[in-house]
Amino acid sequence: MTWIGDDAVARLRAIAEEPDFGGTRYRLLREIARGGMGVVYEAEDLELQRHVAIKVLAPELGSRDAAERMLAEARVIAQLEHPGIVPLHDAGVLSDGRVFYVMKMVRGRTGQAGLPVLHFLRVCEAVAFAHSRGIIHCDLKPENVMVGEFGEVLVMDWGVANMAGAGTRGFMPPEQERGEPVDARADVYALGAMLHMMSPPPRPRRLTAIIEKCLAADRQSRYANAGELAGDIARFIDGQPVSAHRETIFERAWHWIVRNRALVALILGYLVMRVIVLLLAHR
Repeated sequence: MTWIGDDAVARLRAIAEEPDFGGTRYRLLREIARGGMGVVYEAEDLELQRHVAIKVLAPELGSRDAAERMLAEARVIAQLEHPGIVPLHDAGVLSDGRVFYVMKMVRGRTGQAGLPVLHFLRVCEAVAFAHSRGIIHCDLKPENVMVGEFGEVLVMDWGVANMAGAGTRGFMPPEQERGEPVDARADVYALGAMLHMMSPPPRPRRLTAIIEKCLAADRQSRYANAGELAGDIARFIDGQPVSAHRETIFERAWHWIVRNRALVALILGYLVMRVIVLLLAHR
């Protein structure tokens, strides 16, 4: 009897499952990733001579409901034309009935390696755009953020958008874990969890206040949407007061000095020179 190793079995299974793109403009190159709904491949667009990413419905999910769900995912992405969201190029159905859609090929790293606050602001802005279109991501986490080769920040994987029961433990607010209807504040909670993970203590008080507001158990106490959160993050970066933190008069004075340090240095230099002149005049 001939025994086949696990690696060989895995390769044979991958070959058997590989979708047939014959008759299309795409040539599959390699598998990139697998998820709950489908498999993502790198492919070549033969007509436009560029590499693209193609998500194909997993073969074991051949039901009509699964196909409709994946088409719905493609329609969601198609509505989100924003620099921070991977654009959709094409969609269709293969000869075996499997749904696929084609996206821009992004090379880079995921947010698991950490994101600077400025990159986090870009994430908030992309999610804010989705919120303005009535779309909630529902599964925001570092793995679903990609930083491209040239510093572009992209929010990925909109497959469970607007689905209350979906999500990842640790990034879901209490109401989402309970399976209750969610709104934009569920994404705000997830963004707060990401920011908490990416900025270990000690943190500036204003940043701590932003995180605490995002992670409030009562959704009414959170930012209403990612746009409001983005506004506070931008103010934090600029050294301005944030809505999440009521500053003392000393904090306000210090932040004013930091924002206007060039002017403060000029005034101090002038005062020092005046003192020197007065001392010389009285010698």
